[in-house]
Amino acid sequence: LTGVLDDCLCDIESIDDFNTFKIFPKIQKLQERDYFRYYKVNLKRPCPFWADDGHCSIKDCHVEPCPESKIPVGIKAGSSNKYSKAANNSKELEDCEQANKLGAVNSTLSNQSKEAFIDWARYDDSQDHFCELDDERSPDAQYVDLLLNPERYTGYKGPSAWRVWNSIYEENCFKPRSVYRPLNPLAPSRGLFLFFSWTGLCLEKRVFYKLISGLHASINLHLCANYLLEETWGKPRWGPNVKEFTRRFDPIETKGEGPRRLKNLYFLYLIELRALSKVAPYFERSVVDLYTGNGHEDAESKALLLDIFRDTKSFHMHFDEKSMFAGDKKGAKSLKEEFRLHFKNISRIMDCVGCDKCRLWGKLQTQGLGTALKILFSEKEIQSLPENSPSKGFQLTRQEIVALVNAFGR
Repeated sequence: LTGVLDDCLCDIESIDDFNTFKIFPKIQKLQERDYFRYYKVNLKRPCPFWADDGHCSIKDCHVEPCPESKIPVGIKAGSSNKYSKAANNSKELEDCEQANKLGAVNSTLSNQSKEAFIDWARYDDSQDHFCELDDERSPDAQYVDLLLNPERYTGYKGPSAWRVWNSIYEENCFKPRSVYRPLNPLAPSRGLFLFFSWTGLCLEKRVFYKLISGLHASINLHLCANYLLEETWGKPRWGPNVKEFTRRFDPIETKGEGPRRLKNLYFLYLIELRALSKVAPYFERSVVDLYTGNGHEDAESKALLLDIFRDTKSFHMHFDEKSMFAGDKKGAKSLKEEFRLHFKNISRIMDCVGCDKCRLWGKLQTQGLGTALKILFSEKEIQSLPENSPSKGFQLTRQEIVALVNAFGR
């Protein structure tokens, strides 16, 4: 890919250089720190749109929760910390560890981590969201170590997977005109190509569509890059699958649509980069702490995050979100609310994903993008934040912060 992206004055080569040499090494380090590696998620929420019939048929694509008597998978928010050394060292725990199995979510956590989560809960405060947030107090919500659960191909595919994406595109997205079905890029086209006509579609709706397409491209790229190449006697080998990548993104194989998908990924990157630069004042305040209970590590994590913010501000070709919702106040407010509700619906569809590992990363990346949108539409509130006290006008929960950083990291 080369050249300028649509709807912004930025070229692909500049993004590549900026990301490779400035952002990526630092964001990778940040994702490894305790505050950002543990994400609380409810993987048992029922699908709100259709009967939950699409669970992955691969034997280890789902997670078997540990019975409470055997020391649980994760920790219930707000409960007292009743974890003894004897319980953690018991043989029973070993039965619950499924880290090396295909698609299984590894939910094992150190005792120290569990203690920190209870303190983290105090720092969270809910606001008006672009995403349907999981209730962290639910008994089904659990902490997941993202480093032990990399996003990769688990074998989850077919009608169930495409039902999710088609629902996102067909029912919950502002679409360009003349998009021929099926939107499934792997389905036989029967001679129909995917043509786009943006006639009559305003900037805001183009942006929305590109973000969803970019998110789809990002997820597909990670599945191609970390694909199950073979599984022999319980020892899976993962790696890049060039054939799968070609099938999804090659210009000839996709009738010219693949490069457009990849350009939308760059556009998604720009939107989330812009959000990071805009939210910097929120974190620059002394009252905001990336709290884990380890003072030295917390200070290092915040210093690294602020360093990344400085880099994001140095980028000279940001997407200008001021051009969005800039019409008459009534129309702009209505469109913004429509935007928010569409995206909230998409976050709910992620509860219909049948594979737990896919659901985990789908929910996290959707929430990360939703958090980015929340930031971009809260500029005035962020600029008027008090230095030494919590803000009622704008607040991020720890769940949102972790999702924002890890989604951008993807």
